[in-house]
Amino acid sequence: MHISKKSCNFAGDLGGILTMEEKNRKSLRHFYYEYRSEAVFGLILAASVVVSYLLSPLIPADIFRAIIAPTQNVAVITITSVFSWLLFRHHNGIRVRYVSAWIMAALSVIIVWGLLYRMRVNSQLLPAEGIFAFEGWEMLAGDIIAWLMLAYPMELLRPHWLTWDKALTRLLPVLVVGVIDWFVPLDLRWLLAIVPAIWIFLIFLHVRRYRQFSEENFGSVEETDEHWVIRYLVMMFVLGGSYTYLCFLETPTRLFTQQWLLFFIFVYINEQVIFRSKPWLERVSDENGEISDEIGKEAVVANVAANTEYRRALEEWMEAEKPYLNADFRLSDIMTVVPMNRTYLSQFIKAEYGCTFYQFVTNFRIEEAKRFMRANPDVRVQEIAEHCGFSSATVFGRVFARETGLTPTEWLAQSDS
Repeated sequence: MHISKKSCNFAGDLGGILTMEEKNRKSLRHFYYEYRSEAVFGLILAASVVVSYLLSPLIPADIFRAIIAPTQNVAVITITSVFSWLLFRHHNGIRVRYVSAWIMAALSVIIVWGLLYRMRVNSQLLPAEGIFAFEGWEMLAGDIIAWLMLAYPMELLRPHWLTWDKALTRLLPVLVVGVIDWFVPLDLRWLLAIVPAIWIFLIFLHVRRYRQFSEENFGSVEETDEHWVIRYLVMMFVLGGSYTYLCFLETPTRLFTQQWLLFFIFVYINEQVIFRSKPWLERVSDENGEISDEIGKEAVVANVAANTEYRRALEEWMEAEKPYLNADFRLSDIMTVVPMNRTYLSQFIKAEYGCTFYQFVTNFRIEEAKRFMRANPDVRVQEIAEHCGFSSATVFGRVFARETGLTPTEWLAQSDS
């Protein structure tokens, strides 16, 4: 299969240049197939929170204060403590698990301290009711909890980037606002309320950068933590919206929804941390062994004759050896055929084929899948996925539909007609 220059695109169309309308349509299709599960998850979670807020006033206030609220607090403290212990015991040298263990321990301490302090000052377990019922120190504690929870996706997106000094530096503005709010007669709680939203937005920017890094270095990105981090941020967004809403409620049972939502998120994220076999795509080291975050660096490969030879050798190797059938195929594997370092090799793929390494590999896999289905029309989808280098039948179906606009069954029926 010869790929004409500048012909790669998200749709997997090897036939030439697309019109702007076709590109927009296929970009929308790509977005739909890529992130529909995260969108559905967010909608279901948000709907559950709304229903919970509508039903929580039906809970008798005395029962909530005497039984439900203490039970929820104990459950949240228990789950953070237990998962902290498990992660410390079984981090297996994986840094993101070790970081998560410290986060869970800190969350448990902060929640316990907040409850004890509130009982000592106000002689009650629950905060006062009314508009902005939370005091300044409580909102400051909420921001610290939010930062701790958002430190986890930062470690996923940029392994080894998170250090104590960087964490404290980014938390410093919140601490300064909290101190001012404590000693100066200014109501800065609104500022404390919006800081987590800013952090979430900044992490979303890193998700895009992580996606680009993954596509430039790996042949399979469907199972990367990009999707998990987006789902995690959706949970944080729903949690922040719930927190803001309950600040304006006056019902005695308004904390019911926030507490079960916290419990659900703690259980969900820790289950992912503990049981994900590969918590993140490992960063690719440069020649000096240091981790590189440089993405999209301009590297001019000026030798046209050499480029032509490299291109011919690469395409012949791809056709003869079919390395893309390996699900773990990555950019560094090409270095045996095209003698360039990682940065220049990534730019070589972009310059010669007009796409990222992931898109380049996906084109070969889709074409192989088409050949395989023509030769074996009765083969199961799982067998096609395994043969063509996809991690699962689900991933194959999603990628095939995204690239061609048809499911494998629909495409085969159309090709036979």
